[in-house]
Amino acid sequence: MNFEMQIANMLADQLKGFIEFVQKHHRDKNNIFCLHRDKLLQLKLLVEEFRFQVLADELKRINRFTWDENYTLLLIDRFRKGYIIIDEYVGNHYEDLFIFTARLHTLNSLSLLFCKEE
Repeated sequence: MNFEMQIANMLADQLKGFIEFVQKHHRDKNNIFCLHRDKLLQLKLLVEEFRFQVLADELKRINRFTWDENYTLLLIDRFRKGYIIIDEYVGNHYEDLFIFTARLHTLNSLSLLFCKEE
């Protein structure tokens, strides 16, 4: 299996895990990590707005058997656009959303492996 293909699949798995993590914390009414539920709702809406679930499913599908560099890079570019905004939002509301920073850091590290150095 191609190295880039494995990284793309790991990114898709981590992205799905992040989505499930956000949804789990949003469903949990007795969440001690986020006292302001409106900030958590906004994070959930941002994840839905940037269609992270669709991106993760498509990354997983396209890299299941063969490596399609152009389409994979396009999907990762779309993810990076949404990631930048979500990361900024979590950073601005760090006191309430600190629990998500580790997963965001993991997503950032994996996606940066595809960015071309200039």
